[in-house]
Amino acid sequence: MVHMDEVGLGKQLQRMRQAAGITQQELCQRASLSYSTLAKIERGAIKSPSIFTIQNIAQALGTNLTELMGEVTFQPKIPVSPKQRSKTGVRFVYFDINGCLVRFFHRAFTKLAEETGEPSDIIETTFWHYNDAVCRGEMTMTDFNARFAERLGIKHLDWLEYYMSAVDPILEMDELVHWAVQHYHVGLLSNIMPGFIKIMRDQHLLPNVSYTAIIDSSEVNAIKPEAKIFEVAQSRSGVEPHEILLVDDSRANVMAAERMGWHVLWFDDYRPDESVQRVRTALEPED
Repeated sequence: MVHMDEVGLGKQLQRMRQAAGITQQELCQRASLSYSTLAKIERGAIKSPSIFTIQNIAQALGTNLTELMGEVTFQPKIPVSPKQRSKTGVRFVYFDINGCLVRFFHRAFTKLAEETGEPSDIIETTFWHYNDAVCRGEMTMTDFNARFAERLGIKHLDWLEYYMSAVDPILEMDELVHWAVQHYHVGLLSNIMPGFIKIMRDQHLLPNVSYTAIIDSSEVNAIKPEAKIFEVAQSRSGVEPHEILLVDDSRANVMAAERMGWHVLWFDDYRPDESVQRVRTALEPED
């Protein structure tokens, strides 16, 4: 993340986009951004956009970072310290969120079943029926809540409330992420609903560290194990594919990342101690 004159950046971006004859929608597609994110950057509403986001926008405009920033001054929030390389060549670690950094599904589904009187299997089936669309940014949370409630025969449902009340941080992973960020570049790579990551960070439900990159499926309009989300994550990491490690609880996701040339580790949230130890071993720094 970078600290900059966000208003100045927004005006400069808007001028260059309009001069190039590119609409906001076209730029979003080229830079793999959500429309809301680009609109907020242009009006100066995002105070600390990721440097990787700005780089992607510059590339999509056919320019470079220096020209896009123009007279806008920017600097890292903290000095960039040199990072290590593991014995296997890893320099960047992506962590999944659900099932890796936090648990939530069973408690949220159980609570919803108790309150609505619907069987748990019906609730889970309904949830998964719409989950991919909302995590891909194709469906708004308002539509998701309305359709979920309609399928359950209730008037109103706020999935965010159920989710946040059920989130259970995996403490062993909090300690691991704090250790990892001291030695490696660290990012989040998650299939997640719009706005959830920010709220989770604000409520300290995720490890409170400075992430090099945050890949939110609802913003890049792709979900794991689709190739597109891994391509975006790889681009924003700033390293080569063989220098990335993905820690994820889905075998389908780790296999997809492996096909991209990444290192991968499957995380078992039922045995977090064992999983954490495997990650630490994989990230043993080179001599």
